[in-house]
Amino acid sequence: MSSADGATVASSDIARLAGVGRAAVSNWRRRFPDFPQPAGGTSASPLYALRDVEEWLARHGKPYDITPRDRLWQALRGSSADLELGDRIGYLGGFLVVLERAPERWKALADQPEPVVAGSLVDLLRSVLPEFEGLITDVPDVDAVTIIRLTAQAAERDSAAEVFDFLCKRYLEVHSRRHTVTPSWVADLMVSLTGSTGSRVLDPACGLGTLLRAGRATGAALVSGQEINLTAARLAVARLLLHGAQPRLAVGDSLRHDAFPGELFEAVICNPPFGERSWGYDDLTTDSRWTYGMPPRSEPELAWLQHCLAHVKPGGHAAILMPAAAAHRRPGRRIRANLLRAGVLRAIISLPGWGTTASGTDLWVLCRPDGVDHTHVLLLDATGDRDIIRDIWWSFRADPESDLPGPARSVRIVDLLDEETDLSPARHVAAKPAHAGVAFRPARTRLYTAARTLADTLPDLSAPLAGEPLPTTTVAELAKAGALSIRQAPMGMLTDGGGLPVLTARDVRLDRPPSGAADIAPGIIELRRGDVVALPPGRHSAVRVLSEDGMLLGPHLLLFRVDPQRLDPYFLAGFIRIAQAARTSSGSARADLHRARLLRLPLDAQHEYAQAFQTLSAFQRSAREAAELAESLVSLGFAGLADGSLRPARSSA
Repeated sequence: MSSADGATVASSDIARLAGVGRAAVSNWRRRFPDFPQPAGGTSASPLYALRDVEEWLARHGKPYDITPRDRLWQALRGSSADLELGDRIGYLGGFLVVLERAPERWKALADQPEPVVAGSLVDLLRSVLPEFEGLITDVPDVDAVTIIRLTAQAAERDSAAEVFDFLCKRYLEVHSRRHTVTPSWVADLMVSLTGSTGSRVLDPACGLGTLLRAGRATGAALVSGQEINLTAARLAVARLLLHGAQPRLAVGDSLRHDAFPGELFEAVICNPPFGERSWGYDDLTTDSRWTYGMPPRSEPELAWLQHCLAHVKPGGHAAILMPAAAAHRRPGRRIRANLLRAGVLRAIISLPGWGTTASGTDLWVLCRPDGVDHTHVLLLDATGDRDIIRDIWWSFRADPESDLPGPARSVRIVDLLDEETDLSPARHVAAKPAHAGVAFRPARTRLYTAARTLADTLPDLSAPLAGEPLPTTTVAELAKAGALSIRQAPMGMLTDGGGLPVLTARDVRLDRPPSGAADIAPGIIELRRGDVVALPPGRHSAVRVLSEDGMLLGPHLLLFRVDPQRLDPYFLAGFIRIAQAARTSSGSARADLHRARLLRLPLDAQHEYAQAFQTLSAFQRSAREAAELAESLVSLGFAGLADGSLRPARSSA
């Protein structure tokens, strides 16, 4: 391992440290002949010496913020091979736990020569950190001491947990395909549905410990896990310890070598590996865990499901992520039928906007039989709204035979036991009775009101008198003149966990509130009231003017922050929308919102245009709502006439 002087940064790192988008860094590389030359990497992904980048930013007056943990990360990445990075971060996690448990031990060692420090680190970890027993497989060299000292410095400014979370976050950005990380909202949901507060929780495929951390955060008394990958296990143990848990974690293959044989837990939560054909089919044909049938070779997820059930106490729950296809694939139909007959399967919930397979991801909730006769199963298609899941689940638990709202059905088990045993939520929710006769009259009233409102708000614009055309400018020219600034969030920004809401590209496109979450970090942009946020040129177009503060800018969005004394944000948003529409109609893939043209007008005239743009947008929303109501009314009418709940109105003549 080399010294911190060998720290390198990628273009994305430079963008994050300088608080700009990647496009700005690319522009600097083209425009400035003195921009640092690559010190490593490849032609497609060059790496630059951190010291050279700092000097260049300072020389050109570019503000930047490099914290101790930034320096630690860059030094660590610059001195470690990619395949070593996870292991080194895991050991640093153990060292951070030592700093919390026995700071005096490090204080006595810190000023010793590098060879002494390097030779003492393993003994220090083993004596202070018994949880790392079996996880220490390497001996640090003298050069590693530099990274250790940088870690201690970073922990003086931020907490040990914050430093380690930062390193893990950066590591996952670099190696996003090497580890499957469950989004924090999914982890919290799984813990909530199992009711694991105060209970003992097991995750037999714990990865980096995300599910166990969620269990500990909600009050689990004991968290236990097993992980086949030593690097991930080391990271998980350090992560859990730094967040206040006392985990029991074993390294090994859960299916072939169960570390907790015969042990039962109140809750088991698991995100197993999908599609793993070498799961042990030939070795485990007579295994006692296959209570509901021998899993086919092509259905490894059903092996994991039964492994989880084998560790659940009677009356306890398991929450397992499954590929959506597992609900209907033909080879698994016998096991699905047996789970239904035994009353074990309680719910299948299709999750929105996340998944490791092309067909999506479902959450299966199961209950180990305890003598209670279950007759219904909850099938919920929550792909459109994840916020409904908890309320519908608890409504189902309270009264399994009741009609459920929205895209959910409580289905009798006997009605699912056909030749296919297809448990796909979308299939059964689509067949939910519409009650057309009851719904038709209220729908007609809503459409009548919407149509009246639409007529009353019909926009009115006038044609100008003949004369000279109005002067125009571009977004780029306005930015150059200081009337607005254009920014982007870091492309690798994660939006699945943190204390502040994140406005995502999907939120802007669907015109909904922010759905992501993140914490403040270098390069993260806090949005303000009056900011204009737009999708970059692509298949979809959308623009929004923010009416409140308090959220963060998500990736894949452009932020236009105006000087309100020179530019009306709604005026700008209107012309950005025009540029997006022109790109869509022309089919051009080279459109650039920086080149979008708009009229050059004084502020008072801009306000008039802004009001007109807002009126048109409001009318469009009303028209869309009326169209949706009309479509719903027509569907209810046809359905009601077909099932006899409606009949033609008699003529008054």
